[in-house]
Amino acid sequence: MSTTGATADPLAALGALPGVADSVESVRKAVDRVYGHRVMRRRSNQITSEAALRGARGSAALSGADWALEELRRRSDFGGDDEARTVGAALRLTAEAGQLLSVWRQSPLRVLARLHLVAAAEQSDLVGRPRQEGEPVDEPFVDLPLPTAAEAHARLEGLADLVVAGSSAPALVIAAVVHGELMTLRPFTSHNGLVARAAERVVLVGSGLDPKSVCPAEVGHAEPGHEGYLKALQGYASGTPEGMAEWIAHCGRAVGLGARESMAVCEALQRGAA
Repeated sequence: MSTTGATADPLAALGALPGVADSVESVRKAVDRVYGHRVMRRRSNQITSEAALRGARGSAALSGADWALEELRRRSDFGGDDEARTVGAALRLTAEAGQLLSVWRQSPLRVLARLHLVAAAEQSDLVGRPRQEGEPVDEPFVDLPLPTAAEAHARLEGLADLVVAGSSAPALVIAAVVHGELMTLRPFTSHNGLVARAAERVVLVGSGLDPKSVCPAEVGHAEPGHEGYLKALQGYASGTPEGMAEWIAHCGRAVGLGARESMAVCEALQRGAA
């Protein structure tokens, strides 16, 4: 998202796009329903744990490792093959996101570097820093034009400046822009999708929209599969008002589906079925 010639609060303008206010309101109601469930008053930690597991599963699926939930529960070794490593990275990022909330508003670039380090889990000079010219990007499930390293650096700095400056835009809008911008830029040589979805989680939780992290948007992003996810991303990458509005609406539906997932867990716990 270019900020050239933008207003002092360019994210706020996105909140006025057609349909965005409705998406924001729908998300607020969906989240409130989860937090209002009687099970949340007694067993919120359990709901958070389930949401983390299901969110990690959804994010891993979008990065090529579509495992059953029970497989995630059963496995303890996540280093055997590419899919296992992807699932392991998603689980680590979900756990790490909650530790970075206080840092995000002051130093988003530091948080992103940390997320990439956690996802990659390896010692390499390619890890924990934005890519440089000529370095390849391993993101096979995202078929979007790749900005140059110079453009990615500049836009990443611009995104960080927006986060630090703060915005009156709704949390959903900010989270959608952070997610969409990172996926469009793919600033790292690997794990950009996992990092982008973890960063979205940081925004949703840190903003107070979902403070207990019980509405995993990753579940909703994975719901339409790669094709639906990529189509929505293409809208963001287009930079048009219509495309941006559709991406924000997609992110709103994702949070709503995550909330629905946790409502189902609450109901199951209330019945004694889980």
